[in-house]
Amino acid sequence: MSSPYLCLAGPTASGKTAAALALARVLPIEIISVDSALVYRGMDIGTAKPSAAERAAVPHHLIDLIDPAEAYSAAQFVADATRLVSEIHARGRLPVLVGGTLLYFKALFDGMDTLPAADAAVRARIDARAADCGWPALHAELARVDPATAARLSPNDSQRIQRALEVWELSGRPLSHWHTGRSSRGPNERPRLIALEPGDRAWLHQRIAERFQAMLAAGLIDEVRALRARGDLSLALPSMRCVGYRQVWEMLDGVHPPGTLAERGIAATRQLAKRQLTWLRSMPWREAVACDHPDAIDQVVRRAQAWAKEWR
Repeated sequence: MSSPYLCLAGPTASGKTAAALALARVLPIEIISVDSALVYRGMDIGTAKPSAAERAAVPHHLIDLIDPAEAYSAAQFVADATRLVSEIHARGRLPVLVGGTLLYFKALFDGMDTLPAADAAVRARIDARAADCGWPALHAELARVDPATAARLSPNDSQRIQRALEVWELSGRPLSHWHTGRSSRGPNERPRLIALEPGDRAWLHQRIAERFQAMLAAGLIDEVRALRARGDLSLALPSMRCVGYRQVWEMLDGVHPPGTLAERGIAATRQLAKRQLTWLRSMPWREAVACDHPDAIDQVVRRAQAWAKEWR
């Protein structure tokens, strides 16, 4: 991608939206969402989707793209983001990529080989094995054939474990082989990446807990009920495996008692944040800003303004 762009990444609840809106008040930006959950229509509360007022204040892209019954891949994201960066520059504005789906960022920065297409028969076999012995056992199996991928996945991350084993069965090569980063960029050609990272992990955990409780108060359970009522969605789909949606769905299925919902949702979100921070640490050239520092947003704004001066 030849046109410059700024990236703002960080774990869930680290303050990315507030920082991006602050940028929009001082720079002529447009925001490209880097979030695998925000692409789904009708999933607003549990994804912490920017409000109508926030989206009116600055143009947002790659939000509400597809129906929850559909799938969206890293390759599709790269194609969409590449096109949007050029279009935004053509309008005389600055593209800022904001989100927490670090696989999408990595695919954009480093490139990604074309992964084997999904195979329903292989997935059915993997699901059957999981039903027999549980996802932690399949995670252990993945650790034997692809330790690099297994190390960054929770033993209960069924969606990603399934995909990693599917790629292994179809290609005979581990998923980590396809994420080796074949970019032709040199170390000084990396896009500017500002990463919001907590100095105190307890601060982030408290934010996560407060946000999940706020989602429940805002009607997350009813939102999932409405999605279930459609009749064409299930936990087999990536959309319904999103953190929060999966936990509510399982509660409505009677798998877990209602009284444990908040605890399970907060725990799953904390696990997600841990994985996001692991991805960020794999990008040593990032510019880390302590999101729990009182002037975190001011730091982001100053760095973004410096970037804008550099390329203009």
